Amino acid sequence: MATQQGRLFAGYGGRMLVSLSAAWAILQFGRFLLSPLLPAIIRDLGITTATAGVVLGGLQLVYAGTQMASGRLSDQLTRPSLVVPGLVFLTAAFLLVGTAATVVPFALGALVLGFGKGLFTVPSRAQLSDLFDGRRGQALGVYTAGTDLGGILAAVAGVVVAGGSAVFLERIGFVATVSVGWRSPFRFVAAVLAVATVGYVLWNRESYRVGRPTLAFGETFRRLVTTSRQRELLVAFSLFYFVVGAWVNFLPTYLAQSKGFPESLAAGLFAVVFLVGIVVKPLSGLLSDRLSGRLVAAGALLFSVLGLASVSLTSTLVPVVAAIAVYALGYKSVFPIADALLLEEAPTADVGADLGVARGIFIGVGALGPVYMGTVATVATYRVGFVGLALCYVVAAALLLNGYVREG
Repeated sequence: MATQQGRLFAGYGGRMLVSLSAAWAILQFGRFLLSPLLPAIIRDLGITTATAGVVLGGLQLVYAGTQMASGRLSDQLTRPSLVVPGLVFLTAAFLLVGTAATVVPFALGALVLGFGKGLFTVPSRAQLSDLFDGRRGQALGVYTAGTDLGGILAAVAGVVVAGGSAVFLERIGFVATVSVGWRSPFRFVAAVLAVATVGYVLWNRESYRVGRPTLAFGETFRRLVTTSRQRELLVAFSLFYFVVGAWVNFLPTYLAQSKGFPESLAAGLFAVVFLVGIVVKPLSGLLSDRLSGRLVAAGALLFSVLGLASVSLTSTLVPVVAAIAVYALGYKSVFPIADALLLEEAPTADVGADLGVARGIFIGVGALGPVYMGTVATVATYRVGFVGLALCYVVAAALLLNGYVREG
């Protein structure tokens, strides 16, 4: 059922691309809400920062584990058989978080969020891979840009809940009287995601199937490491996700602690990453369809090294903004290429299983990134931590370039 050359958004394939990309953007909006709203959640629920960290860590672990199984299940059943339950669980998760009065329903909602996201992520990508066989990079570029759209919306919602919008309105002559609590955005996400679920069900033409499939993780892992090309991809993108985990979690804190920026400004600068990403991801996907994905990804990683160095060495606002944009331009380009390369290497019958296990490995390794950065920043400095991150990118780029040379 592959969609051949033509307009990307035309026909059935285009409708599914819109449907799945919209659902991904909505769920990422809800997921990223947890970061800017976490201080308000901690105060309101009366929990410690450590407890909040445990809850979010549990979310990531459930997400990684579920992802490893969902791809295999979607190969043996059908993609929609996992996508729809994933969307249902996600809707329930955001409703739980948005109505939580104590830490127990909040924690339960976070774990259900990880489970639902794990069910949805790989089968939705695999369905787009099935539909856009010759244009995977472009389709996945559009899809993954939803991460950045979600991040931008979450940043805006965070400012509104924190009262930043009221301050702005008062400065330009308006009196703000509306107060929005931290639960309201999560309830809004649940409602919109429910609509997106109905839209997907109405547009989808593929069948639904239930059964008792076998997971066979060992078999899938052995297939992933069969050739040196595949092993290089696994190591390169594991290093990439390690750096992403460190960067995403600590950039605002780094800007506040090391650069002396106000916390509100540091949080606002975090949106620069998403603004760049929403533009660059579709373009990098298109470029990887026309050139070697390995070459484009390696170049993007080396460009990110320049951005990391610039962020570390600059101290005033405009150069820091420019440095963040340079880094984002590089690292945001890699996401659609990573998925496309893994999908190209996978046998047609096992594409979901291979992508699921691979992404489970990446996210598991990525969970160590914030541990590394937090520890190094405590015992040494953030600059030392950035050196380690840059070395990870250099090694990853070297592995990808080695694979590109062998391709030629």
